[in-house]
Amino acid sequence: MSLTVSPQLIDDARCDAVSDESFVECVRTSLPYAYELIARLTAEFRGGDQPFTDNQVPPPDEAARGQLLRALSSNAIRGAFERHFDITLAFQNCHRVAVFGAHAEATAEYAEFVSLRGQVLNQRPEFVNC
Repeated sequence: MSLTVSPQLIDDARCDAVSDESFVECVRTSLPYAYELIARLTAEFRGGDQPFTDNQVPPPDEAARGQLLRALSSNAIRGAFERHFDITLAFQNCHRVAVFGAHAEATAEYAEFVSLRGQVLNQRPEFVNC
């Protein structure tokens, strides 16, 4: 699954002038499930007082799962999301993405979420083929 990139964005890239805003808009329209999930988690995080908010619900179908995997496996997309929403993302499996506050890498909660222990404890038989 690739991004649907406009001719203008390609021209901007050739001139080294791609803005975060235009790139995030491209991602939003190309990977709407991934964008909406991150936006929803960000809103939940901002509306609460917890150290992070995470998604526990598998994507509704393989296309949505593909969008999420594409978005979170791309350093450019992930970084653009983090800057756009002013958050830190962490990802454990086919759907468990977490939103932390910006620069949360130094927190105990983030360290636990991305730890080997956290990864192992998050495993379930139904995730084997996700």
